[in-house]
Amino acid sequence: MELGRLQYLQALVTEFQATESAEAKEQVLANLANFAYDPRNYEHLRQLQVLDLFLDALSERSDTLVEFAIGGLCNLCLDKTNKDYILEANGVEPIINCLSSANEETVMSAVTTLMYLTTPQSRQQTTALPVVECMLRFSLSASRRLSNLATVFLEDYCTPLQVEEARSLSKHTAVGIPLPKD
Repeated sequence: MELGRLQYLQALVTEFQATESAEAKEQVLANLANFAYDPRNYEHLRQLQVLDLFLDALSERSDTLVEFAIGGLCNLCLDKTNKDYILEANGVEPIINCLSSANEETVMSAVTTLMYLTTPQSRQQTTALPVVECMLRFSLSASRRLSNLATVFLEDYCTPLQVEEARSLSKHTAVGIPLPKD
């Protein structure tokens, strides 16, 4: 069974890399993200360098590819080996960049992934001031899911000092003010 699983995952990776069809890429990446949910697949996904594939896809222009890539990383990073790999591959910055997505699922996965990636060693990066400022804005979101998740992030992953510093900075910015039209 394990060989069949590896072969199937290899076929998906090969299809993702070979296809020119945007729709096929999206479908394959969605499948890989779903397989990333099962710990029995972690070793195979590492062997096939799917973590790199997901990290690379975070910079794609397609919002759908980014959504599936961050979802896959979110599924994988509960595993310590995968978490360490993502951190060592400088994966936090592209994950933070997902916080500016207009797609709520992408943002939710990015916030959750940052939570999972937070360790004593990575905390400075995962709870950097711009991230905390972003979480403060998300905590005011009309979306209860996003608001609640951001509140958990602020309460469980940030220090009161970080939150206060971010609050004081956000009082002096133009966040939420629409830009003038041309």
